[in-house]
Amino acid sequence: MDKAESPARARFAALVQGAEIPLAEAALAVAEEEYPGLDSGAYLAQLDRLGQRVGRHLGPSSPPRAVLDAMKVVIFREEGFRGNEADYYDPRNSFLNEVLDRRLGIPITLSILYVEVARRVGLGLLGVGFPGHFLVKSPAVGPTPDLFIDPFNGGDVLADTECVARFQAVLKGREFDPSFLDAVDTRHILLRMLHNLKKIYVEKADDVRALWVIDRLLLVQPGSLEERRDRGLISARLGGTKAAVKDLEAYLEGAPQASDAKEVASLLHELKTRTSWLN
Repeated sequence: MDKAESPARARFAALVQGAEIPLAEAALAVAEEEYPGLDSGAYLAQLDRLGQRVGRHLGPSSPPRAVLDAMKVVIFREEGFRGNEADYYDPRNSFLNEVLDRRLGIPITLSILYVEVARRVGLGLLGVGFPGHFLVKSPAVGPTPDLFIDPFNGGDVLADTECVARFQAVLKGREFDPSFLDAVDTRHILLRMLHNLKKIYVEKADDVRALWVIDRLLLVQPGSLEERRDRGLISARLGGTKAAVKDLEAYLEGAPQASDAKEVASLLHELKTRTSWLN
């Protein structure tokens, strides 16, 4: 079966078509491309069990802070989940099944875990696209302000001022924009997870894996000209000339004034010449 027509791709495409994307299911569908035959139901059941464990620590109407405290106990103290500081760029950190199996992850995947477990106990956590370090937040309730959680660092609960201080400590000289603490939707979360994987595979020169990751990025964000270009460039390197021509033509049509338009046009001409010769 052609990689582009794999069952994993079809499943992911179906999941991201709707306005409401099931986060854990979509993350597992991404992983299924790397792990054919992955039993998504078994991993969803693991999330259910974690939620049940957290629920045993709670009363009938526990406030958000009590839920977060219970999650911290179960997920980090009892289950041993942690951020993989020793090998941050191991691609397994970006696959939810591996995070659940190994108890290791990066900010984005541990945040997915946190959002999903919280949802199972009735707490609606939201992803926060904080620069360089994904967070989640529990929205303000009454006099209680927004609470920000860092799943990579043991579920630390932070005030907005502490998030600003962290930003300024790491990104010295860059101005903090309050929008950095805004919630993002599921589509954005998936894009960020996939961009992490893309960066890893591109830096490893793993074109085959980079290609399927970019393909998933385009399923989530079909109008991205940059991803069309990158898919075309990788397809060309892998010998997929017709697919490369289609993507690179779309890129130049959508961004004729791009800084790399001349180089892309030159490659496109070469590919078309090659295709003509093959025919």
